[in-house]
Amino acid sequence: MGSNSQIECIFFSEFHPTLGPKITYQVPEEYISRELFDTVQVYIITKPELQNKLITVTAMEKKLIGCPVCIEHKKYSRNALLFNLGFVCDAQTKTCALEPIVKKLSGYLTTLELESSFISNEESKQKLVPIMSTLLEELNAKGSCTLPIDESNTIHLKLIEQRKDPLIVQEYDVPVFTQCKDQFIKSQWDLTTQQILPYIDGFRHIQKISAEADVELNLVRIAVQNLLYYEVVTLVSIFQYSNVYCTTPKVQNLMDDKSMQEECLLYVTKSAGSPVLDRLTC
Repeated sequence: MGSNSQIECIFFSEFHPTLGPKITYQVPEEYISRELFDTVQVYIITKPELQNKLITVTAMEKKLIGCPVCIEHKKYSRNALLFNLGFVCDAQTKTCALEPIVKKLSGYLTTLELESSFISNEESKQKLVPIMSTLLEELNAKGSCTLPIDESNTIHLKLIEQRKDPLIVQEYDVPVFTQCKDQFIKSQWDLTTQQILPYIDGFRHIQKISAEADVELNLVRIAVQNLLYYEVVTLVSIFQYSNVYCTTPKVQNLMDDKSMQEECLLYVTKSAGSPVLDRLTC
């Protein structure tokens, strides 16, 4: 996982019938100080208005993300079970990618409690410690995690990279693949994208792709914008013979780098039967 979303600590907090809000487990141990917890505990174990909602609070140069849960039932002390499993990051960390993970974990733990009293049973609740340790290690290392809970329950989690919104696609833009399209699995795309993929060749502009693929123009723009979002294509200006094109200083990189020259030749060669140039002429 990128350093922008690094998790420093995972904690499990609950409301104790006599002690009130407390941190039952945290990984690493003693990471959250008593002072910090006292400052933010009203956002960890909350009033009904904030329960089952994502909450991010920053205090003492730390950012805490949680989703407080309340399960009401007469079998619990005070007729309710209140808990929260959350993450702690540096105050400057961008936590947008972590929020869906926290929300999903709260849902999983709620389901486990309703099905098997996983949280309210002290023996099974202790399984949270190795779960939290694995979660911290694997999310930070590779951005995904598989957690076997018992014979019938496994938690699958994955961080989704937060990307910038793509540019607005105009009818005169020309989409160009940034990856080899032969490696694409056709079924991974929606039907509109599948229909226009053969027409994306670095020459045809959006309006021409729409006409030749027989797909409505706005649908083509939306499909290409989706490909832009996943960085499968980029956009270049339409080629016009009336324009004057000039190189930038970066062309020197092409002159100096043999592997880049070979890659360039492969990219611009229209088909396998086309002649291969022996050298570049600039």
